[in-house]
Amino acid sequence: MPTPSLMNPAAHTRGLKTSLCLGLLALLSACGMLKTEPAKPPVAQAPTPPAAPVAVPGVPAQPAMVSQAPTPRDYRRDAASHLYSKNSNRIYTGKLPPLLYAVGVLQVDIDRLGQVTDIRWMRAPSHAPEVMADIERSVRAAAPYPAPVRMGKVTYTDTWLWHKSGRFQLDTLTEGQM
Repeated sequence: MPTPSLMNPAAHTRGLKTSLCLGLLALLSACGMLKTEPAKPPVAQAPTPPAAPVAVPGVPAQPAMVSQAPTPRDYRRDAASHLYSKNSNRIYTGKLPPLLYAVGVLQVDIDRLGQVTDIRWMRAPSHAPEVMADIERSVRAAAPYPAPVRMGKVTYTDTWLWHKSGRFQLDTLTEGQM
Protein backbone atom coordinates (compact mmCIF):
# COMPACT_ATOMS: atom_id res chain seq x y z
CA MET A 1 0.00 0.00 0.00
CA PRO A 2 1.45 3.41 -0.96
CA THR A 3 2.37 5.88 1.77
CA PRO A 4 0.03 8.87 2.31
CA SER A 5 2.66 11.38 1.02
CA LEU A 6 2.91 9.53 -2.32
CA MET A 7 -0.84 9.65 -2.71
CA ASN A 8 -0.83 13.46 -2.04
CA PRO A 9 1.91 15.22 -4.08
CA ALA A 10 1.41 18.53 -2.21
CA ALA A 11 2.11 16.83 1.12
CA HIS A 12 5.20 15.20 -0.40
CA THR A 13 6.54 18.60 -1.61
CA ARG A 14 5.82 20.18 1.78
CA GLY A 15 7.75 17.39 3.46
CA LEU A 16 10.74 17.85 1.16
CA LYS A 17 10.78 21.62 1.80
CA THR A 18 10.62 21.06 5.55
CA SER A 19 13.46 18.54 5.42
CA LEU A 20 15.55 20.86 3.26
CA CYS A 21 15.03 23.82 5.64
CA LEU A 22 15.87 21.72 8.70
CA GLY A 23 19.02 20.43 6.99
CA LEU A 24 20.10 23.97 6.06
CA LEU A 25 19.53 25.19 9.64
CA ALA A 26 21.59 22.30 10.98
CA LEU A 27 24.41 23.08 8.53
CA LEU A 28 24.44 26.80 9.40
CA SER A 29 24.40 25.99 13.09
CA ALA A 30 27.30 23.55 12.72
CA CYS A 31 29.37 26.14 10.81
CA GLY A 32 28.76 28.77 13.46
CA MET A 33 26.89 31.00 11.03
CA LEU A 34 23.64 30.77 12.94
CA LYS A 35 23.89 32.68 16.21
CA THR A 36 21.56 31.50 18.93
CA GLU A 37 22.82 33.78 21.73
CA PRO A 38 22.13 37.52 21.84
CA ALA A 39 24.75 39.77 20.27
CA LYS A 40 27.14 41.48 22.68
CA PRO A 41 27.81 45.18 22.25
CA PRO A 42 31.18 45.85 20.58
CA VAL A 43 34.06 46.82 22.82
CA ALA A 44 35.36 50.28 21.99
CA GLN A 45 39.01 50.32 20.99
CA ALA A 46 41.20 53.31 20.40
CA PRO A 47 41.73 53.83 16.64
CA THR A 48 45.19 53.03 15.40
CA PRO A 49 46.71 56.09 13.76
CA PRO A 50 47.87 55.57 10.16
CA ALA A 51 51.58 55.12 9.70
CA ALA A 52 53.21 58.38 8.72
CA PRO A 53 55.32 58.30 5.57
CA VAL A 54 59.01 58.43 6.28
CA ALA A 55 60.69 61.40 4.61
CA VAL A 56 64.09 60.68 3.19
CA PRO A 57 66.15 63.79 2.45
CA GLY A 58 66.73 64.29 -1.26
CA VAL A 59 64.10 61.73 -2.28
CA PRO A 60 60.74 63.08 -3.47
CA ALA A 61 57.50 61.66 -2.08
CA GLN A 62 55.72 58.87 -3.95
CA PRO A 63 53.57 60.10 -6.88
CA ALA A 64 49.81 60.10 -6.46
CA MET A 65 49.28 58.61 -9.94
CA VAL A 66 50.66 55.57 -11.69
CA SER A 67 50.77 54.50 -15.31
CA GLN A 68 50.39 50.87 -16.28
CA ALA A 69 51.68 51.61 -19.81
CA PRO A 70 53.91 48.79 -21.06
CA THR A 71 55.74 50.88 -23.70
CA PRO A 72 56.98 54.47 -24.06
CA ARG A 73 54.43 55.04 -26.86
CA ASP A 74 51.61 53.98 -24.52
CA TYR A 75 53.05 56.10 -21.71
CA ARG A 76 53.00 59.15 -24.01
CA ARG A 77 49.18 59.26 -23.79
CA ASP A 78 49.27 59.23 -19.98
CA ALA A 79 51.89 61.99 -19.95
CA ALA A 80 49.96 64.09 -22.47
CA SER A 81 46.75 63.75 -20.44
CA HIS A 82 48.69 64.76 -17.33
CA LEU A 83 50.15 67.82 -19.07
CA TYR A 84 46.68 68.82 -20.31
CA SER A 85 45.26 68.57 -16.79
CA LYS A 86 48.05 70.81 -15.44
CA ASN A 87 47.65 73.35 -18.28
CA SER A 88 43.92 73.23 -18.97
CA ASN A 89 43.68 77.01 -19.47
CA ARG A 90 46.45 76.91 -22.11
CA ILE A 91 45.13 74.15 -24.37
CA TYR A 92 44.02 75.27 -27.84
CA THR A 93 40.51 73.86 -28.30
CA GLY A 94 39.29 72.76 -31.70
CA LYS A 95 41.21 72.26 -34.90
CA LEU A 96 44.46 74.17 -35.19
CA PRO A 97 44.96 76.54 -38.14
CA PRO A 98 47.13 75.31 -41.03
CA LEU A 99 50.06 77.58 -40.11
CA LEU A 100 51.37 77.34 -36.57
CA TYR A 101 53.74 79.69 -34.81
CA ALA A 102 56.02 76.86 -33.66
CA VAL A 103 56.33 73.08 -33.76
CA GLY A 104 58.76 71.31 -31.47
CA VAL A 105 59.59 67.68 -30.78
CA LEU A 106 60.72 67.00 -27.24
CA GLN A 107 62.01 63.88 -25.48
CA VAL A 108 61.33 63.67 -21.75
CA ASP A 109 62.98 61.25 -19.30
CA ILE A 110 60.76 60.22 -16.36
CA ASP A 111 62.09 58.24 -13.39
CA ARG A 112 60.26 55.55 -11.40
CA LEU A 113 58.64 58.20 -9.17
CA GLY A 114 57.32 60.31 -12.05
CA GLN A 115 60.00 63.02 -11.78
CA VAL A 116 61.54 64.63 -14.86
CA THR A 117 65.23 63.73 -15.02
CA ASP A 118 66.08 65.22 -18.42
CA ILE A 119 64.60 66.85 -21.51
CA ARG A 120 66.10 66.98 -25.00
CA TRP A 121 64.95 68.76 -28.12
CA MET A 122 64.77 66.50 -31.17
CA ARG A 123 63.38 69.36 -33.26
CA ALA A 124 63.67 72.70 -31.51
CA PRO A 125 61.61 75.70 -32.61
CA SER A 126 64.78 77.80 -32.50
CA HIS A 127 63.06 80.74 -34.24
CA ALA A 128 60.92 81.05 -31.08
CA PRO A 129 63.20 80.75 -28.04
CA GLU A 130 60.40 82.01 -25.78
CA VAL A 131 58.30 79.01 -26.84
CA MET A 132 61.16 76.62 -26.10
CA ALA A 133 61.58 78.13 -22.63
CA ASP A 134 57.82 78.00 -21.98
CA ILE A 135 57.57 74.34 -23.05
CA GLU A 136 60.55 73.35 -20.89
CA ARG A 137 59.10 75.24 -17.92
CA SER A 138 55.67 73.63 -18.42
CA VAL A 139 57.14 70.12 -18.65
CA ARG A 140 59.17 70.54 -15.46
CA ALA A 141 56.32 72.26 -13.56
CA ALA A 142 53.92 69.39 -14.32
CA ALA A 143 56.00 66.89 -12.31
CA PRO A 144 55.39 64.46 -10.81
CA TYR A 145 54.02 62.60 -13.82
CA PRO A 146 52.26 59.24 -13.52
CA ALA A 147 54.87 56.77 -12.27
CA PRO A 148 55.75 54.26 -15.04
CA VAL A 149 55.37 51.23 -12.77
CA ARG A 150 55.63 48.57 -15.51
CA MET A 151 58.77 50.06 -17.08
CA GLY A 152 60.51 51.51 -14.01
CA LYS A 153 61.57 54.60 -15.96
CA VAL A 154 60.67 55.89 -19.40
CA THR A 155 61.77 58.24 -22.15
CA TYR A 156 58.82 59.41 -24.20
CA THR A 157 58.62 61.76 -27.18
CA ASP A 158 55.82 64.17 -28.07
CA THR A 159 55.32 66.95 -30.58
CA TRP A 160 54.20 70.36 -29.33
CA LEU A 161 51.93 72.27 -31.72
CA TRP A 162 52.12 75.94 -30.69
CA HIS A 163 49.61 78.59 -31.73
CA LYS A 164 50.61 82.28 -31.85
CA SER A 165 48.16 82.93 -28.97
CA GLY A 166 50.42 80.94 -26.63
CA ARG A 167 47.97 78.04 -26.53
CA PHE A 168 49.05 74.57 -27.63
CA GLN A 169 48.10 71.01 -28.37
CA LEU A 170 50.22 67.90 -28.11
CA ASP A 171 50.32 65.65 -31.16
CA THR A 172 49.18 62.73 -28.98
CA LEU A 173 45.88 64.45 -28.13
CA THR A 174 45.53 66.87 -31.04
CA GLU A 175 42.16 67.68 -32.52
CA GLY A 176 43.85 68.05 -35.91
CA GLN A 177 44.37 70.99 -38.22
CA MET A 178 42.00 72.80 -40.56
